[in-house]
Amino acid sequence: MSCGILCVQVAPYERPALSKAYLFPTGKRTARLPGFHTCVGSGGERLLPEWYTEKGIELLLNTEIVKADVPSKMLVSAAGETIKYEILIIATGSTVLRLTDFGVEGADAKNIFYLREIDDADKLVEAIKAKPNGKAVIVGGGYIGLELSAALKINNIEVTMVYPEPWCMPRLFTAGIAAFYEVYYSNKGINIIKGTVATGFTSDSNGEVKEVKLKDGRVLEADIVVVGVGGRPVTALFKEQVDEEKGGIKTDGFFKTSVSDVYAVGDVATFPMKIYNEIRRVEHVDHARKSAEQAVKAIMSTVTVEEYDYLPYFYSRAFDLSWQFYGDNVGETVLFGNDDPKAEKPKFGTYWIKDGKILGAFLEGGSPDENKAIAKVARVQPSVDSLELLSKEGIAFACKI
Repeated sequence: MSCGILCVQVAPYERPALSKAYLFPTGKRTARLPGFHTCVGSGGERLLPEWYTEKGIELLLNTEIVKADVPSKMLVSAAGETIKYEILIIATGSTVLRLTDFGVEGADAKNIFYLREIDDADKLVEAIKAKPNGKAVIVGGGYIGLELSAALKINNIEVTMVYPEPWCMPRLFTAGIAAFYEVYYSNKGINIIKGTVATGFTSDSNGEVKEVKLKDGRVLEADIVVVGVGGRPVTALFKEQVDEEKGGIKTDGFFKTSVSDVYAVGDVATFPMKIYNEIRRVEHVDHARKSAEQAVKAIMSTVTVEEYDYLPYFYSRAFDLSWQFYGDNVGETVLFGNDDPKAEKPKFGTYWIKDGKILGAFLEGGSPDENKAIAKVARVQPSVDSLELLSKEGIAFACKI
């Protein structure tokens, strides 16, 4: 019996590997399929292609859905095939923002890359091999910018990061947190240019990118360019067929949309963030996994299912660094620990405090127990009497909660 249809190019995999171990030089624990099929990233079973057959799931590869007729409960593929359904789960994720979308001059040159799918990663790997000791410009200072800069540097590529904000990862990092990573990356030989943007590219006679032109007038040589300037949820198929809010498809705490028997999970879902009593949309693999699980429970369970109660979680690994964040980054901040970028094993963190309670916690270099402790702090939201004392206690405060 067919339990569902997954329209992807390869069996589902853990996308975070693409910006990390997938790009490592040969011999450095390089990640390759089938090593990171779902759900290994969360400690679950590795779902190889044959798993779907065994479970009665029809896995349609290389099948693009070009039309969704929600009232008729029907999907149409690019090949003209019609797929009828009883229950639909929309898990279309996000797509990257491309500089060509904004009419940036020369942005269609060869060797300008975006990282979203495994095909993108394969093309970047080939470019790294083809340009040994080459020069790369990373456009963007967020997740992709930081992780790809590290990966390219490990491959002996000369790296320059360019971003318009005053510091990296501004949606999450404070200026204090960002200062550590910017100095650490600079010490690794990565050049960081802040406060400007790429306004154009020039290419050679082969059509390959040669230079990056910046708004401030500087021109950077480049053999490789990687762009990471954000993404947008893929919802166009369902426009005006389901309710939308805050850029995503509006759902309840069980990821049911405004239409009966239609659910939306992951990046595309705008859902009730119970812990903060707000409607939010979250782009992260942790939420993608957990929202999918919640929707399936709501559909299949014969017992009462509790409303989704998600605690925001983000993490990253680059070079020898590894950080985790839980909760909400609002309110006053307290920086604690050893944030010396030259330290052999730096360990530092930040708490976010609002209305006398800790709402968020960040930790670099934490042990598994310490990371669990900051997650608990963000969930429990303990009261704080003295910010000065909290700074002195640091991670010890979280470990005693």
